[in-house]
Amino acid sequence: MAHGFADAWNAADAEALAALFVEDADFVNVVGLWWNKRERIRAAHDYGFRRIFAGSQMRLEKVRVRELGEGLAVVHALWTLTGQSSVPSGGAENPPGDRQGVISFTVQKQQTTDDDDDGTWLAVSAQNTDRIPGAETLAAEGDALRPTAYQDLGGPPHG
Repeated sequence: MAHGFADAWNAADAEALAALFVEDADFVNVVGLWWNKRERIRAAHDYGFRRIFAGSQMRLEKVRVRELGEGLAVVHALWTLTGQSSVPSGGAENPPGDRQGVISFTVQKQQTTDDDDDGTWLAVSAQNTDRIPGAETLAAEGDALRPTAYQDLGGPPHG
């Protein structure tokens, strides 16, 4: 699943990416937008590939699969993204540089009528999250949030 996602991303192929999901899938992107349905996931990624991700490449650093039972699993993958286009902000270009994150998929084996086929694994849900080096949380700073480490908040976290 994770490798199929990265392959589709690297080809800027929203159709192939959407084909990894069941029809009524959920996808939460890196800023918390929650897309429902395969078609919405396809359309959102198609727009992104055309606007800012056309030249980007996703490299997987680590993939872990945890089976939850027969025909159900969770997949986590650490990724690095390079080559994202600059996005105009207030008339100035702000190149984002390399980004890192983790994506998780809940996948389910789809049964087929063909006895020779083991079935296809499709995502019923995915969540993609940016990782910010050195940050463990977000702290309020005026009207905005800024990445910070727990120790920068005045002490160790309470357990």
